[in-house]
Amino acid sequence: MGDTVPMGLRSWWDERALPHLTHRACQGDDIDRWRRPVCRRATGVVLDIGFGSGPNLPHYPDAVTRVLAAEPSELAWDLAAGRIADFGRPVDRASRDAADLSEVADDSVDTVVSAWALCTVPELPAALAEARRVLRPVGEFHFVEHSLAPDRGTVRVQRAVQPVWGRVAGGCHVDRDLPRMLEDAKFAVDLEQSRYIAPGPLRAWGWFITGTARPT
Repeated sequence: MGDTVPMGLRSWWDERALPHLTHRACQGDDIDRWRRPVCRRATGVVLDIGFGSGPNLPHYPDAVTRVLAAEPSELAWDLAAGRIADFGRPVDRASRDAADLSEVADDSVDTVVSAWALCTVPELPAALAEARRVLRPVGEFHFVEHSLAPDRGTVRVQRAVQPVWGRVAGGCHVDRDLPRMLEDAKFAVDLEQSRYIAPGPLRAWGWFITGTARPT
């Protein structure tokens, strides 16, 4: 999917193929083992960044009263219809761009949740600034992500594969230092888990972190 790939093929890949692949990949026991503890801490009004086809919805507790979805893909939003119906509480598509939450009022969200989504947001500093703006001062940002690895060897691999990986994976970044970026956006970060979940070369994609960030 390099620069020589026809625009029509790249558009089909990003807009049609990837949402289906993500819909299938982002479910199952191995994934839910990480997703469930993050989602079950949510309360009140939730901003779900990178909502996708709604895989977080089944894991939100009764304490969640409404979900605001930030999701760019029309197909992913359509694929979420069944989960939204099963959820039985309001789910609104608040934005197609996490970096522009202009329809969401300041200090109106109780919880922000991101599950393997911060890696794909194009303008992440702006998106984190928006998340902080809409989050109540006592609110919490819960996340599970893959991030920049702690060892230099894996970081070299992450830097090397990123130019190609980003093009074929819908803008996904394996080389973002997400805790640092959250801190730069004026969050205090409490990491709960940080470990490799894959061996060998797959370590470049396998440094997983979970945690909570609070506005400072």
